[in-house]
Amino acid sequence: MVQSPLESHVATPRELQARLEAERLGRPFLVYRDGRGDQMLVPLGDRLTIGRRPANEIALDWDTEVSRVHAAVERVGDEWAIADDGLSRNGTWVNGERVIGRRRLHDGDVITIGATALAFVAPHEDLPSTATAAGPHAGGLLTPAQRRVLVALCRPYRDEAYATPATNQQIADELVVSVDTVKSTLRMLFAAFGVDALPQNRKRASLARAALRSGVVSRRDL
Repeated sequence: MVQSPLESHVATPRELQARLEAERLGRPFLVYRDGRGDQMLVPLGDRLTIGRRPANEIALDWDTEVSRVHAAVERVGDEWAIADDGLSRNGTWVNGERVIGRRRLHDGDVITIGATALAFVAPHEDLPSTATAAGPHAGGLLTPAQRRVLVALCRPYRDEAYATPATNQQIADELVVSVDTVKSTLRMLFAAFGVDALPQNRKRASLARAALRSGVVSRRDL
């Protein structure tokens, strides 16, 4: 399984800080590691190509599974999409699914090209600007009970980078508490991490991503 470049446990404190600063700028960018293992942050313009050839904006010249011109990330209105028009030999994948033609990208999506994973980060897609800033500070203010709920929410990400956060019932069963207790705790966590203004169907995933990205919840916790 390809590991997401956004997982905090593989990043140094300096790398995490660089990501946070990039997110605060509000401009979408790609995160990946080069052939030496160093974190690379590439802001997106209207279009950039990815491939093994040095002329590409992102040149993955160390990865022999990558084609010379493999794929492109393009701006379509206010959105971004990954395009693979059959130029690649081994295909392009997003969250484990092969791209046929063009696919819209969402914040946190993991693009796999050859043996290289690139994460798409769109700071303003569904995370309020307060979420990234609030996360690291909120972590030090959590009660033990709130932290247990937050860790349980994120637990599905232990083995799967493209997981769905745990349901209220799953959290309640794991912690041996009532579903109402889980709901009330999550409401406090939504506020603490600055995601309480999001649509209901986005809050849980956004909270989990904010906790994992900021390091408030690490892989060791899961």
